[in-house]
This record gives sequence, C-alpha cells and structure tokens, in this order.
Amino acid sequence: MIRKWHYIPLTLRQQKEAEALSRHCGDNDAVAELLLRRDVHEPKDADGFFAPSIDDLHDPFLMQDMDKAVNRLNQAMGTKQRIMVYGDYDVDGTTAVALVYKYLQNYYSNIEYYIPTRYEEGYGVSRKSIDYAASVGMKLIIVLDCGIKAIDEIAYAKSRGIDFIICDHHMPDEELPPAVAILNPKMPGSTYPCQHLSGCGVGFKFMQAFAQSNGLTNHGELHGLLDLVAVSIAADLVPIVGENRVMAYHGLRRLNSNPNLGLRSIIRICKLTNKDITISDVIFKIGPRINASGRMQSGIEAVDLLVTRDLHDAYEKGANIDQYNRDRKELDKRITDEANELIERNVSIIEGKRSIVICNHDWHKGIIGIVASRLTELYYKPAVVLTATEGMATGSARSVQGFDIYAGVNSARHLLENFGGHTYAVGLTLKEENVPEFARLFEHYVSEHILPSQLEPQIEIDAQITFSQITPEFIAYLRKFNPFGPGNQKPVFITKNVFDFGTSKLVGKNMEHIKLELEDNSTSRVINAIAFNMAPYFEHIHAHKPIDICYTIEHSKHPSRGDSVQLMVRDIRLSGK
Repeated sequence: MIRKWHYIPLTLRQQKEAEALSRHCGDNDAVAELLLRRDVHEPKDADGFFAPSIDDLHDPFLMQDMDKAVNRLNQAMGTKQRIMVYGDYDVDGTTAVALVYKYLQNYYSNIEYYIPTRYEEGYGVSRKSIDYAASVGMKLIIVLDCGIKAIDEIAYAKSRGIDFIICDHHMPDEELPPAVAILNPKMPGSTYPCQHLSGCGVGFKFMQAFAQSNGLTNHGELHGLLDLVAVSIAADLVPIVGENRVMAYHGLRRLNSNPNLGLRSIIRICKLTNKDITISDVIFKIGPRINASGRMQSGIEAVDLLVTRDLHDAYEKGANIDQYNRDRKELDKRITDEANELIERNVSIIEGKRSIVICNHDWHKGIIGIVASRLTELYYKPAVVLTATEGMATGSARSVQGFDIYAGVNSARHLLENFGGHTYAVGLTLKEENVPEFARLFEHYVSEHILPSQLEPQIEIDAQITFSQITPEFIAYLRKFNPFGPGNQKPVFITKNVFDFGTSKLVGKNMEHIKLELEDNSTSRVINAIAFNMAPYFEHIHAHKPIDICYTIEHSKHPSRGDSVQLMVRDIRLSGK
C-alpha cells in the first residue's frame, strides 16, 4: 500500500478560474478542479478538451525540415526511385513503418519496408540494412523511431548513393547525421508546438505534410491510420496532451469502430471485441503482443500483420504473435525472479544506493527492458538491466516519475559505445569491463540529482469530494476526460470519514482483498468499492470506525444491471491519522 498522498488545494487565483469553469460544466466544482489540474483554464478550452477536433492538429510544416523532407519524397516518387521505409522493432517503430508504408502505397508501388533484427543488427540503422538497400537499388530511406544518432551509418549510406529522411523523437546529440532532413520535435531550436510526439506521430505528421503538398483531399485515407498512432502513443507512454490527445482520441474511436485488420486480429485475441477499448487496454494487452514479435523473433512480423489486407492472413499472423507473447511472459517472469534473487543475495546492489545496475550473461536481450521496469516499480529506484555476450553489455534503463534517466546515462557517455532514448527509458551498449565504472558514475549522478520525493511512491490526488457528488452527471463528465494516460491520468479522489454500511467482507483466494459497501454523512446512498491487498484494515472497517480513502471511479454498463459504479480503492487511512 502507498502511504504518501499528495494533494495541493487550489490557489485563490485557481478558485476564481474554477468558478467560471464550474458554471460552464453544470455547476460541478469537482469537474472544474479536474480541468484546472490538466491545465485547462477557460470554458472555451474545456469544450476542446472534452471533444478534441481533428482540425486542432498542427500545421505539419511548423516542424523543422518538413519542407526538405516533403521535397525529397516528392522527387523520389516523381523520378520513380526505390524507397525503403525503415523502423525500430518495438511497437512505436513497427506502427510507424506500417503507417507510412500503407499511406504511400496508395500512391506509389516502388516501395518496401525493413525492420532490423534485434539480435543480429541491434537497435537503429545497421550497416547490413544499408548494404541490402544498396544491393536492390534503394535511393531513399525513410527511417522512423530511430536514426537521430546514426551519424556513421548515414554517412556510409550517403557514400553509397542513398539519402535518408529521419523521423525520430529521441534526444539528439550536438552532432547530427548527414540526412537530407531530420524531423524531430526535440531538435535544438525547434518551435513545434507538440514536443513529445511518438515516433509514429512524427511519421503521421510527415504523411500529413506530404498530403498537403500534393493537394490530396481524401483525408479519410490518412485519418483512418490514427488507430496505429493511438497504439504507439499508449505503448510508448508519451504524454496524452495537446496534439497527442487529439490523435489518441480519434485513434481510439477508430480502434473501437473500424480498426486496421491486423489490430482487429489482436483485439479478438485479447477478447476486446465489442468492448470499449481504452488506452489501458492498449498498454497492457494490445501493445505487448505487437512488441513480442520484435522481442522474441523479428519485428518485421508485426509490420506484416499491420499492413495485411487479408482477414484470414491477419488472424493467422495474430495467432503467431500471441504465441510469442506467451513465450515472452514466461521469460519475463523467470528473468524478473532471477533479478530479484540476485539483489536479495547481494544486498550491496541496492543498500545505501539510489539506483540499481545489474548484469547477467544469461538474460534474454529482448526482455531486459521489461525487467528494468519491474525493478523500478518494486524498488522505486532508477534501474539499469544489462546482459553481456562476447565482451559487450547491452541493456535498458527505466526511471521513476520525474527523474530524467537520459541525463543520468549521459553522465557516463564516455564509457558507452552507443545509447539513446528519452526521459524515462534509455537503451545502451558498453564494453563489459566498463560496467562497474558505469554503475559508479550512474549512482553518483542519481544521488546528486534525484529528489527524496522521487524515491518514494506517492499518489497524486486530483480532488477531495463527498459521495453525494458522485452523480450520473458527474460520471458522464468523467467519461469525457478520456483518453487517460501520462499527462492525463485517471482522476484520483479523496473522501474522508467513510463508514462500512455493515456488509463489507473479505474476498480472494487468501482473503486478502476487501469488497466494500460504504457510506458517508453527505448522502444515504451506499457505494460499492474494492480494496485489493488491504485485508489488514478489515477489522477496523468492520467495527464501523471511520476511514479516509483515495480511489478512482470505475464505471461500466451491464446489459442486465444497467449502469454500475465501483470505487477502485488505491489506499486507506484511519480517519484523523
């Protein structure tokens, strides 16, 4: 259970803004507070937040180098040059490749796609891929979700008569690759309004600019690919604000109404057909299956699935990818258990430290990013997990909320052969002999820069409400806050002085959960709730003593029971404590 609840009451200025927002939202003070927490201050902005318009997408030519990229693509197509669409093997990369390939295929046939193998070629642009491209007469490579650090590789490609257009969203270095154009909202001096696009999002903006430059007015062809962008936004955990919110909103609508055939097969496998698919479903069900292809076998199989035009083929490929995911889960569990055992046997790995760095020769390269995430969640420290072979260590770093792990890895860059990523996730390669020194320097940087509050999990509270405020109108407004994700998490509420109605009970295999029926003094209504792994509070609750709860509100519709509201309790405190 998480003990730290973080709630900041509205300032006097915010209270004045909340009054206007509340009037605009049916005199609902809690909705007004939720909007202010999401940086929505004006009633007119609330309307755009609740119903994002596709017209709110930014002009793609606001992105640096976009005119160069479009001109080079138009030239390639006009002179019938061979084009390769190249991308990373994760969800963001494979959805980006599928999107650009599918869209350009509507207008051009001399095009193919390429995904490097994780185990033979590694992350990013490989020499093997360039040699292949040269051997089949490629003249232009559009690289997606990688490439921003491929200085030597792109120089090599240039020497072989191949141009590159880079579409990336990872942090650039001072030295940039010699590409014809670099599309990246994180470029130095960039004024593009949405800095945190996914790699697939950058690819979408490129295709939007291509359509504009050629007067292509069938917007349905492009907007119909937003389901791929929504999947990338969810899987890559980019902030769902601004333009990302617009694309995620409309992409989810597409995912729920008429998804890509490949995604449809994954939706069926996940048993999400005819259900309201959310960002959470993409993060925990759809995304991991697409990712499993690149982790366990080859990311190109994920692209094959996402571009297929045959439903039977989609179901067949989806079943293969689902098997990869089952294999991935087994490996994930085994390696996570081994990592925890390693830490328990060698407490010096974490004792007195603010970071974790571990390495093992036997760990599967495709799984260590997941293991790093698991360790970060368990120990609440930035974690780097490495596997080594033939004297080289390759790994992934994951961060806690608010700490820039890219800067931490960058502090030891002189020890690294290669690295890249962003604030919360980094991939890196170094000589195995340098791992101890890297661990020392990384720990030094983390100790110097991480805040104590970032080393303990806390729950960010949006508003304090009473049960009387949980009305059908309030629930209807909560649904408008979708899609939820980074930058717009599902609202968390506090209600104080809550009592057991007298019917709460322990449930679960080991009676570790509490199924609650609660009331407070604001209404006679009884509210259903579930508190997982909180059995130690049961005696206090059963004795009809008051508690404070923090929770999210889950709403569903049942054909037989109608609307249903249940509180998902995140933590419990004894009232007055």
